Amino acid sequence: MSPELLIILMFVALVIGILSGIHLAFVLGGLAVIFGIIGWGPQAFPLIAHRCNAVMMQYTLSAIPLFVFMGWVLEKTGVADDFFLAGDVYLRRVKGGLAIGTILACAVMGMTTGLVSTAVVTAGILTIRPMFERGYNKEMVLGTVAAGGTLGILIPPSVMLIFYGAEAGLSVGRLFAAAFVPGFLLAGLYAIFLYVRCQIRPGLAPLLPKERLSVRDYLRPLKSVIPVGLLVLAVIGVIILGIATPTEAAGTGAFMSLMIAAGYRKFNWRMLKGACLGTLETMGMLGLILIMVNAFATVFLGIGGEKIVCDLLLGLAIPPLGLLVIMLVVIFVMGMFLDFIGIMYILIPVYGGIVATMGWDPLWFALLFCVMMQTAWLTPPFGYSLFYLRTIAPPEVTFGQIIRGCAPFIVFQLICVGLLIAFPQIVLWLPNLIGA
Repeated sequence: MSPELLIILMFVALVIGILSGIHLAFVLGGLAVIFGIIGWGPQAFPLIAHRCNAVMMQYTLSAIPLFVFMGWVLEKTGVADDFFLAGDVYLRRVKGGLAIGTILACAVMGMTTGLVSTAVVTAGILTIRPMFERGYNKEMVLGTVAAGGTLGILIPPSVMLIFYGAEAGLSVGRLFAAAFVPGFLLAGLYAIFLYVRCQIRPGLAPLLPKERLSVRDYLRPLKSVIPVGLLVLAVIGVIILGIATPTEAAGTGAFMSLMIAAGYRKFNWRMLKGACLGTLETMGMLGLILIMVNAFATVFLGIGGEKIVCDLLLGLAIPPLGLLVIMLVVIFVMGMFLDFIGIMYILIPVYGGIVATMGWDPLWFALLFCVMMQTAWLTPPFGYSLFYLRTIAPPEVTFGQIIRGCAPFIVFQLICVGLLIAFPQIVLWLPNLIGA
């Protein structure tokens, strides 16, 4: 059977497997075994095992469970509660203030979690019901929480960036530096959109009645600023400044999160056990997908998939910008069906050759890839943020309302990608400035 036909059959089978409702990891692993035997015979098994072992032995990936643990510890300390409270206190007289505050809080908390699930669930639990009770438009609220939560997968320390760096051979420190400005640019676009929208249609977010707040009410949210600032400095600062590697900084961050828990008087056996179990469950899910997608990618690359796709794309008689748009559209479409780990480990080896051939800056392309990947969390039918939000939203909320609420934010994610294409220095400025 020709390699071209095998590649076509692999992707057809992948789509069928995903639509069947079978867990993604088992779809990828099963297809790896089936097409590995068809393409290579019994020797496919040791080759797949060797590739998976090589991936799991990557030192860079050991930072992920530490960052996940850090996020779980902070989720149980109440730091996030104070950050979301700040929006209620300081932006209460701004139209759409609670929604804008939610976006800004999610952006800051993204620097302490690196995971979408934690951010979406925390933001949803703390803000959905209060905004509903104050007459905010339901679809706008749902979109705000889902989009704000996804910022954590882009703003450092991002688990997605660690996976990307490990697979593409890029410095995670440079990726973190490059993602900092685009991450907060996207948060700013969300906030501006909400402000302008609420100015045009005030009924979407009624102003709270005037209420006299005490000095204590204004000071309470500030008590989370110092510990979170120290944590960001201990993690992001030492990486960007070249003082520590991402893995070393992850260990520092995990330790600092425990110190913050102690400062909040939440450090006890029950909290530690919950954080450890949460980390174990999260890493079990990520690890299973990582192993299976690597098995799939090994077979895909081994039967010539990389060369076939590269030759196909490079053979198109279109300008470089057109080629770049096609590559990003592929990411967008795959994001409707696949987990971000699956997309990265399938596409990065293929796209790497094209990026080198076209002479594009790999760091710039990495951020285009990752910002586009954010759409995968909000696009149906398999946007993970949609499902996270559905599990914690009030019973009266429908899945259709969640999808409609997310639609405008997907548009702004695409606008952000366009800005990065038009102005590459948005990505490259900070890494070049600090020499990361």
